[in-house]
Amino acid sequence: MKRYTYFKQEPTDPTPLEKSIFHTVRFHEIDVMKIVWHGHYVAMCEDARMALGDAYGVGYKDFFDHGVLLPVRQMHLDYLAPLTYGHTYEVKARLFYTEAVRLNVDFTVLDEQKKVMARGYSVQLLMNKDQQVLFERPAFYEKICQAWKQGQLKAN
Repeated sequence: MKRYTYFKQEPTDPTPLEKSIFHTVRFHEIDVMKIVWHGHYVAMCEDARMALGDAYGVGYKDFFDHGVLLPVRQMHLDYLAPLTYGHTYEVKARLFYTEAVRLNVDFTVLDEQKKVMARGYSVQLLMNKDQQVLFERPAFYEKICQAWKQGQLKAN
């Protein structure tokens, strides 16, 4: 399956970091049309983004422990087909390498047959605890990015 992406990659960029989560649609997640309410997709993507960050040492707590906040600057979703009650789905999150001081993550929501049901992306800024935008990567994240570029970054 060819992956759609919202982010431009340079030929020298390392492979995006990826993590999937799986979930079954619960009754309280459907709307009057008996499909998953569109707002729940944001939570699905957030769960996948958190799992990705935790797996590679770039989760919310990792940044917060270094005095860095990660506010969402952009969030975009394309709804392609509805998920319905009782069906299991997968959300794949991919973190793309960038020299910019931000996190670029795309998401793909797949049904049990691997059909793409939704896709989207988020962009998060890096800020200090005084809510000032950072223009350089924090030292701990720079170290992770260097290991990533050298192919030495492994999931926990």
